[in-house]
Amino acid sequence: MQKIYPPKLQKGDIVRIIAPARSLALITSEVRDIAKSHFDELDLILTFGDHVAEKDDFNSSSVESRVSDLHKAFLDKDVKAIISVVGGFNSNQLLDSIDWEIIKNNPKVFCGYSDITALNNAIFTKTGLVTYSGPHYSTFGQKLFFDYTLEYFKKCLMGSEKFVVSPSDQWSDDEWYKDQDKRNLLENEGFWVLNEGNAEGTVLGANLCTFNLLQGTEYMPDLKDSILFLEDDHESQSHHFDRNLQSLIHQPGFSGVKGIVIGRFQKESNTTFDLLKQIVKSKKQLAQIPIIANVDFGHTSPITTFPIGGTVSMNVSKGKAELTILEH
Repeated sequence: MQKIYPPKLQKGDIVRIIAPARSLALITSEVRDIAKSHFDELDLILTFGDHVAEKDDFNSSSVESRVSDLHKAFLDKDVKAIISVVGGFNSNQLLDSIDWEIIKNNPKVFCGYSDITALNNAIFTKTGLVTYSGPHYSTFGQKLFFDYTLEYFKKCLMGSEKFVVSPSDQWSDDEWYKDQDKRNLLENEGFWVLNEGNAEGTVLGANLCTFNLLQGTEYMPDLKDSILFLEDDHESQSHHFDRNLQSLIHQPGFSGVKGIVIGRFQKESNTTFDLLKQIVKSKKQLAQIPIIANVDFGHTSPITTFPIGGTVSMNVSKGKAELTILEH
């Protein structure tokens, strides 16, 4: 499959906000105002899909409304990037209704994380378009402690050079949207080395339980020569992560996986370095590939932006790891 890299964002570009999962109606006016100020700083112009504020009993909207906004955003020649409002639970409902030729013929930046993982990987599988696991529109609503997230958003979506993903100095697992002026920052231990080795491959994955929803479907990407980026939220205890990872290992082609990068776990998940080490050691299929964890992506703050379908290298030795996004 031929990879398609979308044009990079430039100052003055128009960004379209759509709601493939949960509705804009859930986002407070304070968060919206702060998000706008961050996009203004980047000199990016915000526009919104026609149906983003619709809200049903599932805090989302109909498949027809969500697909309409997605198609319209890709078809609009003035729109240069599409960013999700927030995550949720139902993005995979859209897959059978998407016109993949529209996306393939109108390549542009598509960015989101968590439940948007289903769309990120399906789009790459069906069209070859490289998409991005990165901040939602709602993520831009953080008043404080947003610098790291913004830096990597710019490196990945507004720049063309390869870049090293370095650990943040501090991180947070607080519900920042409840009190924007009170952030509980924790010192970052840096990357956890679970297996050493060197690898280069295509980035796939992101939210593990959402990625696994694609198993057995035409939307599941080929795992050959891939490096999997995997994370999960507070609902995923260590035993959940273990069995979800095991399910992925059982997929055809898993032997083609070259390495694994695991995002930071939320405190409530109780998934520690020691437990992850035990999980990795229990699986013979993981014995010969580099694996690191506690990387800045997932459901804590801050997060990096990385390309689904892009190319990454891992160099892990002597207890240290270097992670470099080569093509994005």
